[in-house]
Formats: sequence, C-alpha cells, structure tokens
Amino acid sequence: MLAQMLAPAAVLVLWTLIMLFWIIPSRFGAIARIEDKSVLPRKEGVRGGDLEGVIPDRANWPAHNHTHLHEQPTLFYAVTVVLALMGSGTFDILMAWIYVGLRILHSLWQVLVNKVPVRFVLFLLSSIVLVVLAVRAVIATLFADPSVVS
Repeated sequence: MLAQMLAPAAVLVLWTLIMLFWIIPSRFGAIARIEDKSVLPRKEGVRGGDLEGVIPDRANWPAHNHTHLHEQPTLFYAVTVVLALMGSGTFDILMAWIYVGLRILHSLWQVLVNKVPVRFVLFLLSSIVLVVLAVRAVIATLFADPSVVS
C-alpha cells in the first residue's frame, strides 16, 4: 500500500504546480489591462506582493492560494510519508484522498469565488482530516511492532 498512500501526495504536488502556472495569466493579464503603467512598482527586486493594491484583488488570488499550498500541506506530505513507511491502511488512504480533494476544492473556491465563510469551512474540514492522519501517524510510530519495522 506504499504507492497508494503516496499517490494523494503526488497529486497535491501536481495541483500545487498547476496553481503556480495559474498565477501567470492571472497577474500578467491584469498588468496588461492597466492603462496607466506608472502605477506599477518601479524598483529593484519587485515581488508579487508588490502588486497588492495595484492590480485587482482577484488577479492575486491564485498567488495567495499557491502560498497556502506551501503551508499546511507540508505537514500532509510528512504524514503521508510516515504512514506509507509504517504501513498505511485503506482508511489512511481514503483520508489522504479526502484531504487532497478538500484542498483542491479550497483552491478552486479561493481562486474563482473567494467568499471567506465557505473557504473557511473547506480549510477547517481539511484541517480535521489532517489531524486524524497525524494522530494515526503518531500511533503507527509510537506503537509499532519493532519486529515489523526493522
């Protein structure tokens, strides 16, 4: 079940890269639509955050979500590796897929609609699933049969 446990993590990595590439047309399109280019930052080392308040908020939403996909999901990656190495079960795999599905829904909601109450519920649900996975990883490591792990 090693590959089955790692598959959701691989899908979330791919989704994170999709969100990375979503930033490009969103921001560059917004910049192209600005008539008065003098409002754009004119300094060395301009970052995406420098565009906050300059381009429409909606154009920055993909970047905000891409950042979110580098925050809590890093814990998910660690937990999936731990569970894969310790011998995950069907429940763990199902929970991992649920987590990934919720994170993808969260991304789509944030980028397309971005109404905070729904986004918060999606975040909360994915967080609960992650807690369940983390607890299962702790149990799997603390109470592992040493003869199986060695």
